[in-house]
Amino acid sequence: MNTKIQLLMGNEAIGQGLIEAGCQIAAAYPGTPSTEILQAVIDRQEQAVEPLHIEWSVNEKIAFEVALAASYTGKRSVAVMKQVGLNVAADAFMRTAYIGLKGGMLTIVADDPGPHSSQNEQDTRLFCLQARVPVLDPASPAEAKAMIQPAFELSEKYETNIVLRPTTRICHSRQNVSLETPIQLERQAEFEPNPTRWAATPAFLPQLHRTLNGHLEEIALEPDWQPRLTAGDGSQPRTAMIASGIAYGNLVDLLEELSLDKSIDLYQVLMPYPMNPDFCKQMREQYDRVLILEETYPVIELQMAHPGAFGKQEAHVPREGELTPDVIHQALADFLQLPPPLEKPAARRGQRPSLCPGCSHRTAFYSIKKCFPKGLFPSDIGCYTLGMNLGAVHTVHCMGACISQGAGFYQAYQQDDGPFPTVVVTIGDSTFFHAGIPALINAVIQQARIIVVILDNATAAMTGGQPVPHMGIAAGDKPTKAIAIEPLVKASGVDFLETCNPYDSEQFEALLKQADDYIRSPEGGVAVLIARHGCIMDPATRKSQESFKVTIQDNCIGCEKCTSAFECPALSMDRVKNIAVVDQDRCIGCGTCIPVCPVAAIIKEEKS
Repeated sequence: MNTKIQLLMGNEAIGQGLIEAGCQIAAAYPGTPSTEILQAVIDRQEQAVEPLHIEWSVNEKIAFEVALAASYTGKRSVAVMKQVGLNVAADAFMRTAYIGLKGGMLTIVADDPGPHSSQNEQDTRLFCLQARVPVLDPASPAEAKAMIQPAFELSEKYETNIVLRPTTRICHSRQNVSLETPIQLERQAEFEPNPTRWAATPAFLPQLHRTLNGHLEEIALEPDWQPRLTAGDGSQPRTAMIASGIAYGNLVDLLEELSLDKSIDLYQVLMPYPMNPDFCKQMREQYDRVLILEETYPVIELQMAHPGAFGKQEAHVPREGELTPDVIHQALADFLQLPPPLEKPAARRGQRPSLCPGCSHRTAFYSIKKCFPKGLFPSDIGCYTLGMNLGAVHTVHCMGACISQGAGFYQAYQQDDGPFPTVVVTIGDSTFFHAGIPALINAVIQQARIIVVILDNATAAMTGGQPVPHMGIAAGDKPTKAIAIEPLVKASGVDFLETCNPYDSEQFEALLKQADDYIRSPEGGVAVLIARHGCIMDPATRKSQESFKVTIQDNCIGCEKCTSAFECPALSMDRVKNIAVVDQDRCIGCGTCIPVCPVAAIIKEEKS
């Protein structure tokens, strides 16, 4: 058999695996580290041998429900998200464990131990234990891809949702993987109404719960998903190691490096939940001491209930952060009483993240802070979180929370004697569609007097530029109906609504002040401003600036206002001359820094 081998990122390998396994409905909401999975499906859709629907859903709950309904018809489907996205989908996810499905359905949830780009480092495996949903833990990109087809088969055998849980290091590392011919299932959609199941009321749920429990007991015994002994020659009896996910991969490399790869019994756990109770009993009987390595919580360890466990419950293994090779080396040294690993010099701290040169969010934040130096500034998840560098972001919690928190701040302050502070909420366009609309409606109903600034850069920029509903573009750049923001804001009951380009700081600041006057007027309520300017990473937007450049004139007084208060990466200080300088390789010529200079030393001119 002539099998093609290709070097793929983990997320690309997963996307390829979905197509090869005959998945016909793929829905996702972008979020690092999961984003490239659906993009890989988009990029490879011509390989599919049967019709394939792909969508960037408005949020994770919707993505899950779209995939779920498709599975009711017998088609294979997938919902893709990151670990905090599972919180958004939790309502549908939890009930699905009871109700089940027909066609195979996978929920791919990419976890972010560390975390590198998330609000927390929650462990989806623990979520699955609570929800009673089987979860698979791949140790490499190739293994993640290899798990997909048998995972669909497991899902169909027990009519249950199966979670595939790669982590950041699996998603974004690269490995040679085998490419196979996509299978052709030739399934026709056929939904069979069964109200006692698909619309189950409380009277039917105890029996569905009993069925679920029975399925979990059987799944735990499935031979293809059992923990497997991968090393050990018996020279260290009564001692073993258990690992899953990337921690297993790192441990294998480390054991080989230390020449310990054959002497200690090592088990890889492929399915952290549900664990085979016979295996857990065997481990308790055959081994006195067991090192358990898993990210992030002690899911395996809790099910093992081993009295000699050397793991997270007793803090033998760190309870937070990634299990990097260095961390595993220290845990292994402690467990086997080896010499401690050599200390490595501390990594040098790099430059803190900053908004891109020319980003319209920067000038919006600068104007907000300028107009309301004593304001309160709740914000949200996205590039614009970096507004904290400009002092214009005070809180960041979770998708859509900024509007609710802004209303909460107002309700707390308005109870006291005296004027309330100006609350300026900032939320991106993608986040507004994802979770901001219900919060805006609530703020209007509860008569919160706040300013909401929707930072509309026409893309989901933080995750790589996925389409947003008001642009009329669907997954794969297919045209679709555009859902404008303004009518949604008006339909939410907002009376004060204005739109402007934040590059025009004079107009934007005038509107901010009008909005503040409105929220303090007798008829006041929620005021909404849409700060609209395309993302500077979009080639069309960037091209409009290419014929200009920004320069610093000799009258610069070295006040550092442009480099600190405005914080554009293209501006820095010449400490010898004590003047600001422009990095022309990074500057895009937008000129938004010009109003910042108190002595008009910054000018914009056409390139020669």
